[in-house]
Amino acid sequence: MARAQGARAQMALAFETVYGTPPASGFTKMPFASTTLGAEQPLLNSELLGYGRDPLAPIKDAVTADGDVVVPLDAEAFGFWLKAAFGAPTTTGAEAPYSHEFQSGSWTLPSMSIETGMPEVPRYAMYSGCVLDQITWQMQRSGLLTATARLVAQGETVGTTTSAGTPAALELKRFGHFNGAITRNGSALGNVVSAEITYANNLDRIETIRSDGRIDGADPSIASLTGRIEVRFADQTLVTQAIDGDPCEMEFAYVLPSGESLRLTVHAVYLPRPRIEISGPQGVQATFDWQAARDSVAGRMCTATLVNDVETY
Repeated sequence: MARAQGARAQMALAFETVYGTPPASGFTKMPFASTTLGAEQPLLNSELLGYGRDPLAPIKDAVTADGDVVVPLDAEAFGFWLKAAFGAPTTTGAEAPYSHEFQSGSWTLPSMSIETGMPEVPRYAMYSGCVLDQITWQMQRSGLLTATARLVAQGETVGTTTSAGTPAALELKRFGHFNGAITRNGSALGNVVSAEITYANNLDRIETIRSDGRIDGADPSIASLTGRIEVRFADQTLVTQAIDGDPCEMEFAYVLPSGESLRLTVHAVYLPRPRIEISGPQGVQATFDWQAARDSVAGRMCTATLVNDVETY
């Protein structure tokens, strides 16, 4: 009997027309490193008395379907996760390369159907009504560049055959930490040791009474864009901004030699006043836990621009 192995696992994704209803076609094969996406239904212990010391049968509780998917930051497939986070982009370009601009602030977010398959069992789990709650990644000098997408799903349907058909394949053009750069107000920000970016839709689960125990939906509330920048303390630029309370524009970008790029422009970044500690003879570092807010000029909090050969998302 075959045993399930992660090396043979597959993932397919498609956006839904109706929330919670997987489309009949249009799935795309997605690269991923790991996933905890799944459904669980806990048992409630019986509280009844009078039947002796041995407990009565437990009762099933509501179904919870959610989890994280760790994905690479790449030039093509990452656009699906940006669409899930911000909504449909505005695409420009008559021919490749195309520029896809995603803007924060949308009141409605698209839902997805995601199927994870383990063909050797076989087990194909379709998660419908997936809405992106949070996406986060880190910038550093070396290592593998991945992002973690946190999803809230409506439910899980398990079968022995795939419901995604033959998913379309994308060309994997992966960004690396070597391709990353950070700018502040249009100028390169130096002495940065590491950075962390977290965008959250802060979903509100609609937990109504249903016979199947599933949620009715997941609505976005006030979004947030936060992060952390760790820098070698070489000048007072960031500290002065933190003391003055003025915002700045920061851009986190990745550019491949072949021309594909990903740029996240945060239009109004506010910095807290940090504690400057001297912990030893080595270099002094400062950490800024920054927050973003809506910029009155841009009319939004952030803009993500993805340039690639994909015509539409």
